[in-house]
Amino acid sequence: MDEGDDEVHERWLRLLNRSTGEPGYRDEWFDEQCGGCRFWIALRGELGLDWGVCTRADSPFDGRVRFEHDGCELFAVREDGTFG
Repeated sequence: MDEGDDEVHERWLRLLNRSTGEPGYRDEWFDEQCGGCRFWIALRGELGLDWGVCTRADSPFDGRVRFEHDGCELFAVREDGTFG
């Protein structure tokens, strides 16, 4: 990532719903991260390596940028099992 992307990345990290570093992070959430959700679409370019947009209409995050390791209660696994 270039310098501008680094600043964006750091700023967007403040938007996390779930952080893997938080004490209350549940073990099952490791398998339910945005990057593995069928409603997550990666951004293009360098930011797309870590960031995407939620497209699930009934999610509170619909249309919002999400970190690939974030997650929500409406996770739906990708049929092909890919991540990111």
